[in-house]
Amino acid sequence: MIPGNRMLMVILLCQVVLGESNHASLIPEEGKKKVSGHHPGQSHELLRDFEATLLHMFGLQRRPRPSRSAVVPQYLLDLYRLQSGEADEAGAQEVSFEYPERSTSRANTVRAFHHEEHMEQVQSDGPYTTGTPLRFLFNLSSIPEDELLSTAELRLYRKQIEEASSEDAGNEGLHRINVYEVLKPPRPGQLITRLLDTRLVHHNTSNWESFDVSPAVLRWTRDRLPNHGLAVEVLHLNRTLRHQDKHVRISRSLHQAPGEDWDQLRPLLVTFGHDGKGHPLTRRTKRSPKQRGRKRNRNCRRHALYVDFSEVGWNDWIVAPPGYQAYYCHGECPFPLADHLNSTNHAIVQTLVNSVNSNIPKACCVPTELSAISMLYLDETDRVVLKNYQEMVVEGCGCR
Repeated sequence: MIPGNRMLMVILLCQVVLGESNHASLIPEEGKKKVSGHHPGQSHELLRDFEATLLHMFGLQRRPRPSRSAVVPQYLLDLYRLQSGEADEAGAQEVSFEYPERSTSRANTVRAFHHEEHMEQVQSDGPYTTGTPLRFLFNLSSIPEDELLSTAELRLYRKQIEEASSEDAGNEGLHRINVYEVLKPPRPGQLITRLLDTRLVHHNTSNWESFDVSPAVLRWTRDRLPNHGLAVEVLHLNRTLRHQDKHVRISRSLHQAPGEDWDQLRPLLVTFGHDGKGHPLTRRTKRSPKQRGRKRNRNCRRHALYVDFSEVGWNDWIVAPPGYQAYYCHGECPFPLADHLNSTNHAIVQTLVNSVNSNIPKACCVPTELSAISMLYLDETDRVVLKNYQEMVVEGCGCR
């Protein structure tokens, strides 16, 4: 990963070339007065270099161009809001699950995969065949080779049975969900499988259920074993006709019900991994913006610099945040250096020498503390990614 201070230098350079502002305008405005000494070709070349630098930092080979059919699962949106602290704000929409501390403690990247429906048989409306697992295929080829997966989960949605009543007691309102790894290419009417996870659930609530499929996904990605997909089986403990067709939504209906959003209800495979760069996705609290002082201090300090992704035209593939406050460091390092300038001993000595010998430059105002931001975006293959990027925000400045 490119160091954060180098990235911020590129942003600041773009700001200087394209116009002074606390709002980083990365696209030259039509009719805007050009800065003398710079040709239009130089500015556009600088923008191309800027884009290439950021895409490389994001681990992308090219700029994503999401298709109209690309879907951002609500789970990833809620996970981003929990991780970034946005869900803690007053009046924020409630999130229906706890932050997965165990999975994120070893991961800085979360990826979501919908199953490949075009490679699977779509079942028709009506009762499913009891005891027959339904197979799902997930294409995980977009996971980089240097990303080590730690856990993976399959998320299935189950809908409440509206006519369930108090008379449904004991085993009558229960069904068991089994999730298997498919070990060999399927033959007609036959699946060779290995059980991965199972759960007994009641039909009286609508809820997402999460199943641990880490052993299978690790074999596919780490051990490079063939990926023949996962199979889901739903067994009703009550075998009466009343409930035989009431269970988990694991297949698209031929006739979609009003208000039903299959793109958000379909099975979802979520992987948690780490590329060896930076810290895990630890949950953060939303921080209040620091109050800016009224006095104009020319000494080294932090200045506002907001990077707006929409001005680069990147808001079509960056889902969240719409932009972020990167800040930058600027100001003088005067002699003698005060304690609040967070200076090193070397900077103090250099400044002292500069006071008697102007051939020795002053100490420079640079970032001394940087923090991370999380980004939710669509990659080149329309897969949704939540990733933690280190050294993106200046937290402190000093003379060095």
